[in-house]
Amino acid sequence: MSDRMTPLELRASIGLASIYGLRMLGMFLILPVFAVYAEHLPGGDNHTLIGLALGTYGLTQALLQLPFGMASDHLGRKRVIYAGLLLFALGSFWAAFADNIYMVIVGRAIQGAGAISAAVTALLADLTREEHRTKAMAMVGATIGLTFAASLVLDRRYTTPSASPGSSP
Repeated sequence: MSDRMTPLELRASIGLASIYGLRMLGMFLILPVFAVYAEHLPGGDNHTLIGLALGTYGLTQALLQLPFGMASDHLGRKRVIYAGLLLFALGSFWAAFADNIYMVIVGRAIQGAGAISAAVTALLADLTREEHRTKAMAMVGATIGLTFAASLVLDRRYTTPSASPGSSP
């Protein structure tokens, strides 16, 4: 028994952690700036709709996590992951090109419908030996934390004005 992960286990862990990270980046980037952005959309003056646009992602993800997990048992983990990533991408494009708050809500619901966390976790468990599974799951957790931190830095960088009000150029 080796104390080191095999190259296959390491590659699978890094790849699947990256999938988690990219999905989380898409979710985390919008959180700090969406309320300000939504005010400029038709219907964005309604704070309930803004909250619904933010929360519908998590709601659809929570509702579809178990069905996607069961589907991955029957259809195969990779197929379900690919389908979920396609749904997430479709929802992202839909929300990005939305011209009112209602279309953003639909886009966020489609994003959340790509609920692949259970399938990714199951595939990670399938591809790692039991003695290295904790390391693989820790990689996923670390990626989620780093992604959150990166999203705050990126949001701050692109939303902070370069000069303070009242200062001369």
